[in-house]
Amino acid sequence: MAIAQSKITAQGQISVPAEVRKKLGVGPGSVLEWHEQDGGVVVRRAGRFSSIEIHQTLFPKRAPKDRDAVDVKAAIRKYIKKRHAGG
Repeated sequence: MAIAQSKITAQGQISVPAEVRKKLGVGPGSVLEWHEQDGGVVVRRAGRFSSIEIHQTLFPKRAPKDRDAVDVKAAIRKYIKKRHAGG
């Protein structure tokens, strides 16, 4: 189901509906990116990438390990304990 609709002007411009601007966290001067994906087009705020996209860029031959929030929190606790163990 569509979030909102926009009309294209004769000059090829569109207005981004308020609901979409709010969801994307954009305003005047923000840059939007348009990407082809699964036979459609996805619009997102420029510079926003998921951790999976960053991992795939940095480590193209290795898939990220599946982890849940409990694993991540445990790893953060372990790191903090190790980092601050001396004082």
